[in-house]
Amino acid sequence: MLTPSEALARVLAHIPQPGHVEAVPLARAAGRTLARAAISDVDLPPFEKSMMDGFALAAASLPAAGGTLAVVGEARAGAPFAGPVPPGACVEIYTGAELPVGCDAVEMVEEVQRLGAEARFARGLPRGQHVQHRAELLATGAPVYAPRRRLSPADLSVLATVGGDPVPVFARPRVSILTTGDELVPPQERPGPGQIREGNTYFLAGACEALGCSVVRAGIVRDEPEALLRAFGDALEDSQVLITTGGVSVGKYDLVGAAFERLGVTPILHKVAVKPGKPIWFGMRGKTPVFGLPGNPVSTLLGFELFVRAALARMAGDDPQLEGERIAQGRWLGRDVRGGDRQNNLPVRVRQGADGGLELEPLSFRGSADIVSAARADGLAIVPVGAGLQAGALVQFRPLANLLWR
Repeated sequence: MLTPSEALARVLAHIPQPGHVEAVPLARAAGRTLARAAISDVDLPPFEKSMMDGFALAAASLPAAGGTLAVVGEARAGAPFAGPVPPGACVEIYTGAELPVGCDAVEMVEEVQRLGAEARFARGLPRGQHVQHRAELLATGAPVYAPRRRLSPADLSVLATVGGDPVPVFARPRVSILTTGDELVPPQERPGPGQIREGNTYFLAGACEALGCSVVRAGIVRDEPEALLRAFGDALEDSQVLITTGGVSVGKYDLVGAAFERLGVTPILHKVAVKPGKPIWFGMRGKTPVFGLPGNPVSTLLGFELFVRAALARMAGDDPQLEGERIAQGRWLGRDVRGGDRQNNLPVRVRQGADGGLELEPLSFRGSADIVSAARADGLAIVPVGAGLQAGALVQFRPLANLLWR
């Protein structure tokens, strides 16, 4: 079997580059991936700007010990002082206002004594004090963001400032998510004998949408060959990625791989040396990636984190390495753990230790069906093949997206 790293490399070798580019309103661009460089169409700031409430003046008009200047007006944000400031005078100014002509410094209001129509300064000022110069942050024509940047809410503020509306972004990958199993019922139904409520599609849909994908269908399919062929076939026709859960092992009713192949999906890998989630299936139909994840919910979670996340990142225009094997390091607070013949992954809480480093507190975990523990986890401690974990040792772990919601 392939190791997780080998399997990820094989998956990414088949994932297509992002598709067409579309222009979206700035208000809807958070989480999308920039397709072309963003270039500033203005100087930022567009004028000499006061960074304080106070008084604007020519620094040369004050001796080192300070002095008194006539106050000839005021300048507010959006309402600049009209005309030049005469020698020996100053202007009351507010944060964000444009410096009047003839001024090159600002003294904060707390350091000035107002005496009617005059202002007394206790000290001389250097030129440029409390002034942000024109184009100090960005000049017209300067690059703001390079292509393939995933846009944060703060990025939208910058793009608004430099005229970046609408925004050229890569189109969202269209994803179908189906789960198989005769024992599954929707969450709004009360399970009968031998039944359980289905939650994998909700996890996968939420995770895909958080990555900027468009989920076009999700639901339950029965463990019947013809039902699988119909559902999978329809999904392959109207989506760019198909993700399924369940039915990829070797049991009598594990029919998913055979259905994929009947629909023209070329198998690329089946089974990875990882626990949980060994029987993951991956293939391609043309440019459409197909992931068959195991049905136990923690196996689904790990399969998504290990393989699907990076693939979707590439299709959305992101750097897949940022979403691939995200590995960090922390001190293991649990007991010794023996290593097996597959890489194991154990749910942990991540916290900062007294020395500033990260500490990994193991959670009670009852196997691949224990989604309760996995949902409480901040990461998955990696138990290397053969080596295991030693109490108090520094070990590797996979940070989980759960951290973003705490």
